Amino acid sequence: MTGGVQEAEAAPAEVFDVAVVGAGPAGLAAAGEAAAAGCSVLLVDAGTQFGGQYWRHAAPEAEDTDPGRWHHGWSIYQRLTQRVRDAVDVGRIRHLASTHVVSVRREQAGGDGAEGFLLQASLLPEAQKPGSYQAPQLLQARALILCPGTYDRQLPVPGWTLPGVMAAGGVQAFIKTQGAAPGRRVVLAGTGPFLLSAAASVIHAGAEVAAICESNSLTGWFPGGAAAALVPSKAAEGAGYVALLAKHRVPYYRSTAVTAIHGDAAREGAVRSVTVSALDASGTPVPGSGREVNDVDVVGLGWGFVPQPELLLQLGAQTTLDEDGSLVGVADADQSSSIPRLYLAGEITGVAGAAAAVAEGRIAGRAASSSVGQAVRAGVADIQDRATRAAHRRFASVMQKAHPIPEGWTQWLEDETLICRCEEVPWETARAAAEELSAEEPRGLKGSTRIGMGWCQGRMCGFAAQCLSKKAHVGEGGASSGREAEHAAALSAAKRPLAVPMRLGDLAEEPELTQE
Repeated sequence: MTGGVQEAEAAPAEVFDVAVVGAGPAGLAAAGEAAAAGCSVLLVDAGTQFGGQYWRHAAPEAEDTDPGRWHHGWSIYQRLTQRVRDAVDVGRIRHLASTHVVSVRREQAGGDGAEGFLLQASLLPEAQKPGSYQAPQLLQARALILCPGTYDRQLPVPGWTLPGVMAAGGVQAFIKTQGAAPGRRVVLAGTGPFLLSAAASVIHAGAEVAAICESNSLTGWFPGGAAAALVPSKAAEGAGYVALLAKHRVPYYRSTAVTAIHGDAAREGAVRSVTVSALDASGTPVPGSGREVNDVDVVGLGWGFVPQPELLLQLGAQTTLDEDGSLVGVADADQSSSIPRLYLAGEITGVAGAAAAVAEGRIAGRAASSSVGQAVRAGVADIQDRATRAAHRRFASVMQKAHPIPEGWTQWLEDETLICRCEEVPWETARAAAEELSAEEPRGLKGSTRIGMGWCQGRMCGFAAQCLSKKAHVGEGGASSGREAEHAAALSAAKRPLAVPMRLGDLAEEPELTQE
């Protein structure tokens, strides 16, 4: 195995012009543009249907007759998917659903002598027929567009492993797939405008929002408020949420966090109440301010979203830290990365919402097509996409500045609070490793405590480990600090030889280059 991709001797019968990883807003837009330009396109996605996490579909048993009622921009989704389906029907796009791209490396592809990309793709176990087995396959493309999306960022809190505690994104995903709320009375806590969106979904699903706890004061909104005016749709969306919450008399607390979650022994430890505390300017709980919110059966915790950088890092592309501390890929005006013919679109360049992702996907699709020799005219649509991207990026920047992670969040932890849920590593152990064993960066913590060694490979605990690494990071050039140290810590926490967990049988199987 080289760089995570296994070797294969057979020569491929087909090389795609453009491969797109991810079929969310950015991926659908990118694939549609590349196919329209005349490219042969490979579209690989882990979902069974188009849409990604944003346009998540109802489960078959939900029998939802109006899937659009849970989504913003459903008409945009319908237009994007129709364009892609039309291209699939005429053989311009090959769509691999329920498939993970496990790893990728650069390799010469096509007849122009330029380096392309070799992707190792694995069909999800649940998508394989009972009693049968499909080995991983290798796929080649001359250009690659990464649109991998995000997952929920989490911070530990006492009781966060109890039944009924979910990510805020998980609450909304449950509603979209099941057509019902995950509980009767819900508390949403963390930071960011997504809490309002999740609350609206809970209300529309017929459940009660007991409280929304926003950890920041929101005073940061006002210096950058002009950016919101440049995105009228965001202003209208926000006004709608405020009206809905007011109508249902939902308590909305600023500078407040859920600092403990309590279970009910009579219900096998399921959530029954939460402690909410006021936070000072540093994000530290104010002594004596804690009070309980009772009769709660679901808690949704949301601290923003983290782009999925694994494939980007496997290729060695340039990265940076976004304003919220997320590790993101660096892309130019055409969504091109530091690697030739590698393009980035959507949240991998920073979380800015679906509208920005669609615009970036279109730009990337056109640029990738041009890179493989398909002429693309830059017309009015291109100008509009670039304007949309700029406006939504400015808005996202304002939101990130207004909703930072509270610096004092470790002050609400107890010694026994689990930092790494998979390996059951408590705060007491993590703190001791950082302070007494000088394990002040993620790999040091991993080696001394097993933080990040479990099934999720650090996706749940990685940000907490990264925060513990801000004190110092020692590399080949010696000690560094500040933003440079944070970047190094984020890289250390995010590097994984495989983008997703794989079965041992898949790793042992020799993949074959696709001959279709």
